[in-house]
Amino acid sequence: MVKQKTIQNEISLTGVGLHTGKEVKMTFKPAPVNNGYTFVRVDLEGSPIIEADANYVVNTQRGTNLEKLGVKIQTSEHVLAAFVGCDVDNVIIELNESEPPIMDGSSKFFVEAIEKAGIVEQDAERNFYVVKEVISFTDEATGSEILVMPADDYQVTTMVDFGTKVLGTQNATMKNIREFKTEIADSRTFSFLHELETLLDNGLIKGGDLNNAIVYVDKEISPKTIENLKVAFGKDSISVKPNGILDNLTLHYPNEAARHKLLDVVGDLALIGTRIKGKVIANKPGHYVNTQFAKKMSKIIKIEQKNQVPVYDLHKEPLMDIHKIMNLLPHRPPFLFVDRIIEMSDSHVVGMKNVTMNETFFVGHFPGAPVMPGVIIVEAMAQTGGILILSSVPDPENYLTYFMKIDNVKFKHKVLPGDTLVFKCDLITPIRRGICHMQASAYANGKLVAEAELMAQIAKKQ
Repeated sequence: MVKQKTIQNEISLTGVGLHTGKEVKMTFKPAPVNNGYTFVRVDLEGSPIIEADANYVVNTQRGTNLEKLGVKIQTSEHVLAAFVGCDVDNVIIELNESEPPIMDGSSKFFVEAIEKAGIVEQDAERNFYVVKEVISFTDEATGSEILVMPADDYQVTTMVDFGTKVLGTQNATMKNIREFKTEIADSRTFSFLHELETLLDNGLIKGGDLNNAIVYVDKEISPKTIENLKVAFGKDSISVKPNGILDNLTLHYPNEAARHKLLDVVGDLALIGTRIKGKVIANKPGHYVNTQFAKKMSKIIKIEQKNQVPVYDLHKEPLMDIHKIMNLLPHRPPFLFVDRIIEMSDSHVVGMKNVTMNETFFVGHFPGAPVMPGVIIVEAMAQTGGILILSSVPDPENYLTYFMKIDNVKFKHKVLPGDTLVFKCDLITPIRRGICHMQASAYANGKLVAEAELMAQIAKKQ
């Protein structure tokens, strides 16, 4: 079991927002289990919270921008990448502006702050989504594609090609998230000269300078542009290095652009909200294709979690066959609705029933279109749970089980003749004084068909 993690102490950083140009203070704070990553705008009334959720992405121009109920967070990806890269699950990120500080254009300073704050394990299991088949998203307009395939660890490969001689084609790979801190975190954001001119003309990158963005010169640089850049960056002189980038900056890696794109992928996919066990391959990635893929993954995971069907070998010798069940339960046909017990522990039980056309309830429900009554499904779940509670006493033959309460009953799909029902009951609270409170679920055909919260009590026979 891998446990969730948060930071041990709060820590703050200050800097300038790349696009807003405003001074900003950002504070990382420990968060409770299952909190995930949450941004808090402490500069606004009520300190509104924006969860790091792909469904809140509203704009991907020059960064991944979130908005919830009119409250915005800009350029979230570098901070989120740092927390994923440091193996932290839960954190509160307080900001007194809409945009985190750009620092040097990478995740390096955020990683250093996280490590300085310390990382602690929490008393809860980390959830993973294990990729079982290829899932992909393609942006037809740009040809960008991102996919994930089965793998034992979270791996990412990025392939970039901007069709320019100065940058060319680059690849980068992270085989394990542990490589992020040493191989990816210090890779800085970059821009092309033609993009820079447009951004400057539109009043963007107000916090930009040559120390937080690599600028690839992909066109002839005019004297006018040089003067504009000198003003924008506050420099007395601007020149182009032999490798085609503006001066005052040295590349950390020959493929730093591809590594930064990998950093962006890690940060954008943090918006899925669940850790991934799979290999991500991104061809010409960008914030739009990354976040669209994150939205798709988030939706798939939520559907699968909602309909998560436990996988059991129904051909394996059962823990209890029908004879052992009848030794434990007082029910008898036609009111015995459990055929086998597959698995049982102190806190859960799994049973099954083969539904056939010979069931007595099909005689009247409904003639010509037989459907298993919902109340019978609930009773079957209760009988499965009854086996768990009766197994907690040394003389179960002297006890009967009675319902006390049934809550939150939901029926999702019809159960028909020929279906195999699997029942799973988990204790919500430990069994005390013969009272059993459990969450029960019924599955058939790879789907959740019914669920209910049940409470029952065993009492000695009179």
